[in-house]
Amino acid sequence: MTKKKPEPLAGKELVDAVVQALEEKLAEKIVALDLRGVSAAADWFVVCQGDNTSHTSAAANSVIATLKGKHATAPWHSEGVEDGRWALIDYTDVVVHVMLPEVREYYGLEALWKNRAQQFTDS
Repeated sequence: MTKKKPEPLAGKELVDAVVQALEEKLAEKIVALDLRGVSAAADWFVVCQGDNTSHTSAAANSVIATLKGKHATAPWHSEGVEDGRWALIDYTDVVVHVMLPEVREYYGLEALWKNRAQQFTDS
């Protein structure tokens, strides 16, 4: 008997799994922005921050490892994970941004999208 391979997560289920992985690594100020219908780039942005580069790298690595391991969902692309200033993990319809507080403030992703997106704040 062949075991059925699980389907990769997508949409809100993927957002929920990302948020859970971030919470497990104590990421701070986690915000999910619902961009469905307002952006061709992605359906969701998940934005959060860590205390320092080690914290942001650990949080980003946790998202990647947890989603691959528990949910058979690998990112299409990631960058900045080892540097830890701004880690970007792209799951195509969900893009995760794990940033240092000063980087997050400088780029202001939430402010760019706040009038267009529905915002869900988890922590």
